[in-house]
Amino acid sequence: MKASAYPDIAVIVAGTNEEFQSSVLSGMAEAAVIAQANLTCFASFSGVLANHRCDIGEDNIYNLPDFTRFDGAVLLTNTLEDAVTRANIIQQVKAAGIPTVVLDDNSTPEFCNIRIDNSAAMREIVQHVITEHHARSFYYVSGPLSNPEANTRYLAFLETAEQNGIAVRNDQIYFGHFRPIDGKNAAEALLRSGKPLPDAIIAANDAMALEAISVLRQHGIRVPEDIIVTGFDHTYYAKHHSPSLTTVNRPLSAAGRLAVETVLQMIRGETVAHTLTLSADPVYQESCGCLTSDKIDIQAYKQNTYELIKQTRADASLLNRMTAALAVSETQNDAVDMFSMYLQEIGCESCCICLCENWQHAFHETGSCSEDLILPIKGYTENMCAVLILHADGTIGSASFSSADLDPEPPENGGNIRFFLPLHFRECCIGYYIIKNGDFPIQSILCHSILMSISHSFENIRKLLHLNNAIREMDRLYVSDALCGIYNRNGFIRLADRFFRECQQRRQQLMIGFIDMDGLKYVNDHFGHEEGDFSLRTLASVISECCGDHFTCARFGGDEFILIGQNADEEDAEQFEKRFTEKLAETNAAINKPYPLAASIGTYVTTVTEDMKLFELIKRADQIMYEQKKRKSTSRYLRRD
Repeated sequence: MKASAYPDIAVIVAGTNEEFQSSVLSGMAEAAVIAQANLTCFASFSGVLANHRCDIGEDNIYNLPDFTRFDGAVLLTNTLEDAVTRANIIQQVKAAGIPTVVLDDNSTPEFCNIRIDNSAAMREIVQHVITEHHARSFYYVSGPLSNPEANTRYLAFLETAEQNGIAVRNDQIYFGHFRPIDGKNAAEALLRSGKPLPDAIIAANDAMALEAISVLRQHGIRVPEDIIVTGFDHTYYAKHHSPSLTTVNRPLSAAGRLAVETVLQMIRGETVAHTLTLSADPVYQESCGCLTSDKIDIQAYKQNTYELIKQTRADASLLNRMTAALAVSETQNDAVDMFSMYLQEIGCESCCICLCENWQHAFHETGSCSEDLILPIKGYTENMCAVLILHADGTIGSASFSSADLDPEPPENGGNIRFFLPLHFRECCIGYYIIKNGDFPIQSILCHSILMSISHSFENIRKLLHLNNAIREMDRLYVSDALCGIYNRNGFIRLADRFFRECQQRRQQLMIGFIDMDGLKYVNDHFGHEEGDFSLRTLASVISECCGDHFTCARFGGDEFILIGQNADEEDAEQFEKRFTEKLAETNAAINKPYPLAASIGTYVTTVTEDMKLFELIKRADQIMYEQKKRKSTSRYLRRD
């Protein structure tokens, strides 16, 4: 266990900007600042988009921390939807052996559990609807039973209904994921069933209850006149909805404060209770038919609503402006410049973008795939690059660091709140963000959208780099001869056309050389095509070496080769033919084949005028070469094929 003057507590959470998480984290931050402890929050937005591949990329952030480097941990495991992810985190924390607190999760007896009495509160609210409002039929909208809180509330509902002699069938229960869309889907499923409306819809949280009310209203169904609807959590929107929502008030901020205070006691070696229970109180309001019990400060409500709308508009403007700017970013440097302009608006002490060292290199330069260069799906590269470290005072930096160290600029004092958020595309990890001492991750409803926009811009840059590499490779293949390793006909024509036009404009001389291998058919017939390929490659090597930097050569097709040189004269042509003849003799002596490597050559030099055509010059060089071939006194197998 690590120990220091400023304890560092790891926090695991998903969905930081939802009201439950935001309230708990705010309480935790308050307690950490008072105690001069540091909170290092590893957070994802998994489950928000209902996209499995995206959720894999989000949840990869939980592979980042080495829990042995922390003094303690607070786990909001009830916010994690994926059971495997949840189990892996718990296993790692257990193995680290650090003091750990969980919220509303009695499945881990090794950890201290701070629980809010969900069961008693759900029993009270269901009993109230039965006793005070005479409800006898129900429709229950549940969270996932893998979630401890959802399971507790579900069982409390069933038991209370049973105690009152009310049977609940399977088709009267809808299982969701605590998301608003689940409330919408549940209400629509109820209406599609064609069955009579139940007396009450009991929802496991406010978000689902409010969305269900919206669907009912669209179908002309009144709440509470036609049907009762209740929620759970007493969120801001539940308080100020019309009708105000009957719900359960839970001390979320207090639970967050208590979690930090408790883990700090454990770090100091103090004895704490294994389970700490906070009570939750039903709030009976208009959606069940009761009068509003809350006294709402209208002025405060107006001010809060104005601030919320103002901030949301500012964040939407930031998202739109940044997205538009990133659309024209083609390199990492372009993107970083854009981020440095816009991310100052999120309001934090510092914001850091950390990329895996291989984030843009999924392919070798040659275009072949490489396992060690494919983006990771689980974990991060050993070394990271902070391409942008943006401070509140406007100063900008960058740094390379080890992913084991997490942060290129770790805090030097206490009372710091750091959020580590995933940077990915689908399931592929690109890196992560660090937002330090700012409430953007827990307050902005557009936090996830802005982070996704940045992530997608890096993926677009990565794909653009790969596309450009692929285009260059395709172009290389298009103009290269695979056997001889020099230009092919396409490459030669492209280059020669440019040389020809330049000489034409400048009234310069141009040299075209045409070389034809003698006896290739004889070599193929008597020694095999592999030997014929060897002879072609060897001849190409001789031609290329003789060209040097002054001429450019290509395989024109079959056993024909061609070369071109700008601003060349007759002496250049003679010198080339001499070098070629000498080099060919040297090569024959060196390779010592049972056949001579031989070729006929013709060179043509002329000043390029406006009435000339490139192919006319090539044809003239070919004619000169053929005349030389006919004059040569060769053996039977060296005749022109």
